Amino acid sequence: MATATDARIQGEISANDVMLYMKGTPMFPQCGFSARVIQILTHMGVPFNSANVLEDDELRDGIKTFSQWPTIPQLYVKGEFVGGCDIVTEMFQSGELETLLKESGVPVKA
Repeated sequence: MATATDARIQGEISANDVMLYMKGTPMFPQCGFSARVIQILTHMGVPFNSANVLEDDELRDGIKTFSQWPTIPQLYVKGEFVGGCDIVTEMFQSGELETLLKESGVPVKA
């Protein structure tokens, strides 16, 4: 049964082409893994929105249940769960992330 938190998450990932659930904010990430994903997205010039799970315990637990993924950060592109820091880092290094973003119609800086 969908919860209010599930509905919120679904709304956020539907409304934003690139949505990052993270600890802290893009200006002040509060964990190294969140900071690394921000660094990658910023380096690529990708417009994204984020939600700070540290401000909301329901969201912090809810996003893990929603994605069936145990860790934060979590990156979504066009409503699809991409992964956490390790997956995003590997995809960035291999060029897969750029391909995924471009194929999804998300602007990427060359």
